[in-house]
Formats: sequence, C-alpha cells, structure tokens
Amino acid sequence: MNETKSVAIIGAGPVGLAAAAHVLERGLRPIVLEAGDGIAHSVRQWGHVQLFSPWEYNIDRAAERLLAETGWNSPEPQQYPTGAELIERYLEPLATKTTLADHIQTSSRVTDISRAGFDKLKTKGRESAPFEIRYQNGQGPKVVKADTVIDTSGTWHSPNPAGANGLPAIGETQAAEKIAHGMPDMLGKDRARYAGKTVAVLGAGHSAIGTLTDLARLAAEVPETRPVWLLRGNDPARAFGGGANDKLAARGELGAAFAALVAAGRIKVESQFRVSHLSRDGSRLVVATGAGSCCRQIVVDELIVATGFRPDLNFVRELRIQLDPAIECPVALAPLIDPNEHSCGTVRPHGARELAQAEPGFYFAGMKSYGRAPTFLMLTGYEQVRSIAAEIAGDHDAARRVELVLPETGVCSRSDAPGASQCCGGPAPSDVDACCVADANAKQQGKTGCGCAS
Repeated sequence: MNETKSVAIIGAGPVGLAAAAHVLERGLRPIVLEAGDGIAHSVRQWGHVQLFSPWEYNIDRAAERLLAETGWNSPEPQQYPTGAELIERYLEPLATKTTLADHIQTSSRVTDISRAGFDKLKTKGRESAPFEIRYQNGQGPKVVKADTVIDTSGTWHSPNPAGANGLPAIGETQAAEKIAHGMPDMLGKDRARYAGKTVAVLGAGHSAIGTLTDLARLAAEVPETRPVWLLRGNDPARAFGGGANDKLAARGELGAAFAALVAAGRIKVESQFRVSHLSRDGSRLVVATGAGSCCRQIVVDELIVATGFRPDLNFVRELRIQLDPAIECPVALAPLIDPNEHSCGTVRPHGARELAQAEPGFYFAGMKSYGRAPTFLMLTGYEQVRSIAAEIAGDHDAARRVELVLPETGVCSRSDAPGASQCCGGPAPSDVDACCVADANAKQQGKTGCGCAS
C-alpha cells in the first residue's frame, strides 16, 4: 500500500523539503536526513546573496499547499529574496509549522547507502530489498531503512578546485587558508578579511561576477581594495550575459552592471589565466599559470575560487549508478543540460524517467542531479521531485506529465568548434526574421545582418 511506503530524502534544502511535501501529499512516508544542524544548511552559507529569480519561481506548489493550512502569508511574487529571506519566510515555516516537522532529522549526515543484505554485485532479489541508509548524528552510526531514496544533497560542499585541469593546482592544499570558495560575504561578516587587500576571483559564472561586483563596492569604500578577475577564457564579454534580454531581470542587470565595472577599469582582468600552481610568499599568495618561460603569475592577498561544484558520490558507491562520464549527471539528462551544447536557456521537460537509475527506486534530484552543469534553477528541482513522487506512488501518467517552463537566459552559446553558430545577445524578437538580438538590430538598421546565422 502506498501509505506504508517510506521514502528517504537526503538533504533538507529547498528541493529536499519540496520532495518531502510531494511525498507526503501522495500518502507516502518521508524520512528527511539533513547533515546540518538546521534545515537548508547550504543556503545559510550564501544567505547574503540575492536570488536571480523572484518568489514566484522559488516556491514549490505542494509545499505552498501545506503552508496554506497554517495560515502562511506568501511573499510578494515579484520580489527577489536573499538566501536568508528564503529560509526565514519560506523554508523555516515549511519545516517547523507544517506536518513535515515530524519527518525531518537534522545533524544527520549520510555516510553510506546500500541494499539491505545485498552488495553491489548481487542481483537476484535485489529490487525487493529495502535501502539501508547509514548516517552520523553525533551519537555514533545510525541506520534507517527505506523503500526508495531521493538524493537532494546538492553540491555546495564539493566545490571545484582552482586547477584548470579539474585537479587541485599544485600547492593548492598547502595554501588552503588563503583560499575561499563560493561567494564570501565581503560586505558583511567577511569584510575584514578582504577590505584593503588585493583579491583575485577565479571563474566566469554568476557567482564570480557577483563576488567581483561586491569587491568593486568594497573598493569604493576602502580604496586599497583591488579586485582581480582571473578568467580561463579569452573573452570577458561571454560572462556579461543577456542584459535586458534576460527573462530573469536581476540576472541580466547583474551582467550589465558588471560589464560597466570592467569597462571602467574598476576590475583588473587577467584573461587566458589557467591556474596550475599556487604558492605562499610570506603572507601573500602567488597564483601562476603554465611553467617555465610561458609562466605568468600574479601575487595577491586572497584567492576566491568560483569555478562551480561537483557532486559527492562517495556515499552511493555501493549502489548501481549510471552517470554521464563528463557531466556526472544521469545519462538521459546529460544531452538536455550539457553546457557545451547550444542552449537558449530552456530545458526540455524532464522528471522521473530521465532521473531513474539502474538501481530501482533511487533518484538524484535538485542541484546534484545536474552533476557539474551550472545551469540549475530551483523550479527545475521542484518539477523533478513532483514527477518522482508520482512515479513512486504508482501514478505513472502524472510522472510522465512533466511541464517545465523556465525563464530564458537571453544568451545562447555553443562550443567554440570551427563553424559553430553563435547567438549574440539572446533570442531575436518574434516579429523580426533574425537568429538573435544582434542580428535583428543589424537588419532593422538596413544591414544584411550580423553574421551570426552563418
């Protein structure tokens, strides 16, 4: 019977709690295991950061229905929350004021998952064996069993290293105290660490440009602060985004503001800087690319590595998991999210079918399901877990009926292979026969186009 089926959910972040809400709504029993001492532990690490998406894209519908029963006042749909506001106004009430409260265990870090009585090699009878989840809660190892598992543990605590080859740069481990990952709160609690310092930021995604933008603000207050942008590629403009064409306005505004800072010389740019070595020089850090006569290096006080994240797969090693060899995401999902391929910001609808593993009853969802791809949005995760919960409950039609409508990024990109077409500035207006904004502008000025369509 569905009401007796248990679903272990790893992680109590936005997607994990949404999964629990959908599971509960389906008459199933969620068991939520959160490693942190409170829900949404990873979100708390970037609580000072404003989300690119407004509230309407950040609230799961099943969670909203649970909250409505408590008299919850929903935030204004078009306002943009910070991570801290997301917790305070949505996630905390969801976890403590609704029926989910009895199903969440914090300070419970999952260390291993297997099938009860079956190692990875054994097949016969495997599907009927429950999952055995081991976790630590400060009182020694604990074990809980569940019929199915949804891993929404995310990737925040598994940042990519500084090394351009995917490995830690030589000397990176020894220089760890001068290195931070993600988005430090340099205008708040981390201000003393960065004010008046030369600070290099490695990366070209939104975390990097957001951090550099904050550094420029800090430099306006403390002129000795010197932001340095370490860019592995050779085209800074690729990080500026779609500007006014971005359907997520806050993201477009960030890119436009950052482009203006670079143009004004307020951020020093070191392009084609592929970090290979890190070493200490007294209290400072030497960041180098290449070796021998080709070596370039800069000396900074602090380095912030914002090169993305990767999934921690250690605790699922005894399960039969199939992942794309490059992206480290479920194989069927890889062609839909591969950042090397053409994308105008939309993702084809996907759910339980694409996320299913060779281990029946086990699913990755949320940020972790995207592996190393940096293009995840919260709404994607909500739709994933809605579909997965329906599949677990046996409602296969609902599981297949996935409808995912995401805001367009306003930016198209392809690999830099010769002959690959480029989209310049985002999708063209619908009333103009053009391949992109730049092409449309050129044609409206009486020119033949910008050449992007060739």
